[in-house]
Formats: sequence, C-alpha cells, structure tokens
Amino acid sequence: MSRPSGGRETRVCVAQIGAAHGLRGGVHLRSFTEQPDAFAQYGPLETEDGSRRFEIDSVKPSRDGFTVRFVGVTRREQAEALRDLTLYVDRDRLPETEDGEFYHADLIGLAAVTPQGDALGEVVALHNFGAGDIVELKLTGNGDSILLAFNEATVPEIDIVGGRIVVVMPEEIIVQDPAPKTGEGSGQ
Repeated sequence: MSRPSGGRETRVCVAQIGAAHGLRGGVHLRSFTEQPDAFAQYGPLETEDGSRRFEIDSVKPSRDGFTVRFVGVTRREQAEALRDLTLYVDRDRLPETEDGEFYHADLIGLAAVTPQGDALGEVVALHNFGAGDIVELKLTGNGDSILLAFNEATVPEIDIVGGRIVVVMPEEIIVQDPAPKTGEGSGQ
C-alpha cells in the first residue's frame, strides 16, 4: 500500500467477511472498528487489493458480529465465495483522531528504535489474537520478524509525525552472545 505524507496508510481494514448466512446472499461480518457498527457509515467497502467494491444493503447485529447483505449478492453461493475477505476503506473517510490517538494502520512502516535511539527495525503489522494487541517488527540487519506485546511498557512512545516508535525490548528475548570472546574463559 502507498503511504501519504505524515506516515499514514491510505486504506484501513475495517472488517472481515465470515460464513454465508441464509440462502439470499447474507454473510456474517466481524468488525474491527472501535464502535462495532461504524464500518457501515464509511461508504462502500473494498477488498485489500481494491479490485472489488461492496455496497451495504442491510446490517443486523448478530451473536458474533453482524449479518450483512451486500448489493448484488443475492445467492448463498455468491456469499460463500466472499468468505475470509478483509474489507477496507480509504483512510480519509475515517474520523480524524484526537491528539495522542491513532489508527493501527498509522503505525505500519514506522521505524522502531530503542530508548537510546538505536535502530531496531520497522513496524510491519499489528495483530490481535484475542489476548491484546501485538506489534510485529521486521528487525534491521537479519530481516527476521519479532512479535512483542503492544503496551505502554514495551512501546512507551509513539511519534507518528516523527515516523517512529520507541521499543523497550523485554530481557527474555534479547539474544546474548553465548560464545566467550577470544582469550576469555580459555585459560590463556
């Protein structure tokens, strides 16, 4: 995805389609917006690559999210083909954030640095598997990815305008050099 100036993604994931519901093209939908039903207020929803666009015909709350019907999706087979699609809206259709607030998409691509300013890597994703937010960093140097709790202890500073987050690496994941340096511990 392209990034406009200010370090913000141009599109934001707001929902994911689940299983088909009924025979007339309904789908279960899981919302990722702070106000769960807000996804319906942002206009047409698009697939991640922007190749498909969906206008909402109706929305009803359900046990695990919402039951949604899209304009033009009228049969169960059509609804089944949509399963697991993530749906996006243009960033400029979302409400502006207050000072100190941000959308997760605003963090993607920011530099991750230590409290001393040393480069750690880049934010490549934010995840939530049910136990809280997790930030994924692609590490500088070896390019490996690492997952860290996205909380105030691990990420004490977020500077969207400056294009960086400060990360305090937990001690248990810092890799120590197990090999003694030359001349150390060799009895020489």
